[in-house]
Amino acid sequence: MNVVGIETSCDETGVAVVQVDAANASAKPRLLAHALHSQVEMHAAFGGVVPELASRDHIRRIVPLTRQVLAQSGLSLAAIDVVAFTRGPGLAGALLVGAGLACSLAAALNRPVLGVHHLEGHLLSPFLSRDAPEFPFVALLVSGGHTQLMRVIDVGRYELLGETIDDAAGEAFDKSAQLLGLGYPGGPALARLAEFGDPNAFSLPRPMLHSPTLDFSFAGLKTAVRTQALKLGANVCEQDRANLAAATQQAIIDVLVHKSLLALRRCGLSRLVVSGGVGANLRLREQLDAACAKRGARVHYPELELCTDNGAMIALAAAMRLQRGLADASTHYAFDVRPRWPLTDISTPRARPETET
Repeated sequence: MNVVGIETSCDETGVAVVQVDAANASAKPRLLAHALHSQVEMHAAFGGVVPELASRDHIRRIVPLTRQVLAQSGLSLAAIDVVAFTRGPGLAGALLVGAGLACSLAAALNRPVLGVHHLEGHLLSPFLSRDAPEFPFVALLVSGGHTQLMRVIDVGRYELLGETIDDAAGEAFDKSAQLLGLGYPGGPALARLAEFGDPNAFSLPRPMLHSPTLDFSFAGLKTAVRTQALKLGANVCEQDRANLAAATQQAIIDVLVHKSLLALRRCGLSRLVVSGGVGANLRLREQLDAACAKRGARVHYPELELCTDNGAMIALAAAMRLQRGLADASTHYAFDVRPRWPLTDISTPRARPETET
């Protein structure tokens, strides 16, 4: 079964083709081709994503990218079995671009179409990596808009263990970078500057580090970074900026590592999957690997190129659901999108682990 995946939830236009054995639920999916266009350069001038511009750029990019991916995959249009698209969550206008193309393409080919949850795509994306995980596992979903810990039992069987109550980790990176004058996108820029700094040069809080819950909070850290940045003043030297960047990054990582290990212990599992854009942070990967190795646990990541939003994860999520008989791709081509769509709508209710003393 050849599944085309289309992703247009925010500021990346992604298209991919994933191939899977529909009759064998344990068969490993194979990525045949994928292409991605990032709008970062366009939005940088505005200091963040402009929804109207994002939608218009998706319109310009989506058809050429689809043609490119089909050519790279070596498949003809007739070889496409299912067309999948991101139904939500995301920017409404951006989502409509992908949904419109997917349903139009499926209708023209008389093929079924399937709307996919964006976060499920991230959760399952490591299954396309060379070091694919096995079920069950704890997932740390960490991106610009989401920081969540999930118990993942199988495809479609997700239990929410904890989530952010305010800013996500990616927002903490981006907002702190802005306070340091690093521009947009802030997270990667802050990580690069942090390589030259001393993470112990500033004392920053680790919000909710010792909370008995598995929830996160990064708003207080952002406030602390602002306070330090104001103390340093407008003429701050480059070394102080690097030190503050390193201290900020370390504070975020300390919380993510601690909560991930706590989730593994409470769930009685020894496998952690990390997905989402912040999962590309190399310092986070190093410290998670080291901490989990000490406890006899394994960590799995998507390939670096698949950490950000992409069509491959959408095609994969659709393929794995169809492979297990968990979704019925439809030939009803009227479509809608869900800009706000809780993952719990397609999974099991929130799990509430017992509090440890």
